[in-house]
Amino acid sequence: MRKTARHASLAAAGLLALSSLTACANDAAGSAAGSGGGSGGKGETVKIMVGGLDKVIYMPAMLTQRLGYFQDEGLNVQLMSEPAGVQAETALVAGQVQGAVGFYDHTLDLQVKGKSVESVVQFSRAPGEVEVVSAKAAGDLTSPRDFKGRKLGVTGLGSSTDFLTKYLAVKNGVDVSQFTPVAVGAGPTFIAALQQGSIDGGMTTDPTVATILDKKVGKVLLDMRTPEGSQQALGGPYPSSSLYMQTDWVNGHKDTVQKLVNAFVRTLKWMSTHSADEIAAKMPADYAQGGKALYTQSVKSTLPMFTDDGVMPQGGPETVEKVLKAFNPNIKNANVDLSKTYTTEFVKAVK
Repeated sequence: MRKTARHASLAAAGLLALSSLTACANDAAGSAAGSGGGSGGKGETVKIMVGGLDKVIYMPAMLTQRLGYFQDEGLNVQLMSEPAGVQAETALVAGQVQGAVGFYDHTLDLQVKGKSVESVVQFSRAPGEVEVVSAKAAGDLTSPRDFKGRKLGVTGLGSSTDFLTKYLAVKNGVDVSQFTPVAVGAGPTFIAALQQGSIDGGMTTDPTVATILDKKVGKVLLDMRTPEGSQQALGGPYPSSSLYMQTDWVNGHKDTVQKLVNAFVRTLKWMSTHSADEIAAKMPADYAQGGKALYTQSVKSTLPMFTDDGVMPQGGPETVEKVLKAFNPNIKNANVDLSKTYTTEFVKAVK
């Protein structure tokens, strides 16, 4: 394991080839490793990197842990957190973790880069994202048509917020070269950038959205927290938060993947039958930095995005491909095999 750990460390710096990194991931899956952001106790250890554990769009990860469902499946799931989904993707490809909780669209982006990654359980049918504008810029920035010349916040360059911002710009006649994406993360860093004028607006999620509105430092420009909002902004369902994994690892560890999917689907069903108050009460207290009531409201606002069965929404992959092809030249000129970007094998096997 010392050698494996050393390889994983070097991989984070990008010093090893992908084949070696995959081997490290396979080794790590069957062994107990160091501590993470949350642990389910004894059992087979699986590391999952989340693109922001405290983001409501990724709530099923921590909620499954808090409900004890991983442990019920005999798994010791170690949850770790990065501020942006693109960083969770990097950790997965580097072999530091066996799974990533992030946006499904990364599976398409990675495929055209020669990496085979697939969503094994789909948490959502809408992005859960909100385009906000600072109070100062609200008078002139009234739609994506006004993105030209603006500085727009995203969680990270190459992140799903970056992807969606570029699509909204292109859809509304603004070239991606005509505005500046700024990586500002989420939460306090995003809000500070908005207040200080480092960005004119940006794309973020709850509970950041709820805090922005409560502090009156910004306004909602475009709301994609519901299927209806996704349809209006993107032309269809947009499967976003999911658990995705390297295909080779999935094929080699099907029993483990099934246990993970069982736990997550159980959580999604639980969420569909409980109130925002009940859900918020299960989450760590420090997630409600703006207060319990505000956090509960952010959960309530985002709940419509979630599926109750983990199944990929019909037409969802096609919407994602359309969005990415609109601005991403690598995907626009590539033949993406959508059937290899997700699987329903495991959700259909849930009893």
